[in-house]
Amino acid sequence: MLSDDLRRQFGDIDIYLFDQLLRGRFDGRVRVLDAGCGHGRNLPYLLSRGLEVFAVDEDDGAVRAVRDLFARLAPRLSAEHVQQAAVDALPWADRSMDVVISSAVLHFARDEPHFRRMVDEMWRALAPGGLFFARLASSIGIDHLLEAPTGRVRLPDGSERFIVDEQSLLSLTDLLGGRLLDPLKTTNVQNMRAMTTWVMLKENDT
Repeated sequence: MLSDDLRRQFGDIDIYLFDQLLRGRFDGRVRVLDAGCGHGRNLPYLLSRGLEVFAVDEDDGAVRAVRDLFARLAPRLSAEHVQQAAVDALPWADRSMDVVISSAVLHFARDEPHFRRMVDEMWRALAPGGLFFARLASSIGIDHLLEAPTGRVRLPDGSERFIVDEQSLLSLTDLLGGRLLDPLKTTNVQNMRAMTTWVMLKENDT
């Protein structure tokens, strides 16, 4: 089956991250960090193509699963490339990563300070010229259904998430010294939730 073949190559990769691969955004960028990796859905293709992949998650079960994935697909990489840690306390040096991936992680922030600590910490680890890719819940397109456009809110699907709006993402991009590589793109899931793709180049080491 075609779908089985694709899954063997790419796992269950976020389709918006796959788009970044297709557009050459990973070309020449070797050191990749998946910050909040879960069970590694975004990693099989990167591991099988020789990139130096790092991963972090707070859940010990997720860390074990991803270490098993590394052992299977990239045994050359040390188990220490996968760490159990919080996204706001990454165990890697400043400017050490060429790409940082944050796929469906930032909307688990407890509040605005926690959100900023996570973003700042990922930005710290990213080298100048590096790619930052995030998918996160937002109020874009569904703000009229929410009690507030930013902060911790209950979404129409019943979940509670930390959400952002367009202006907060644009302001934070400027504050970090980043540059949007794509316009903010938002998927509205039948007015139940909205997921925004935020892709930046780190131009300045602020």
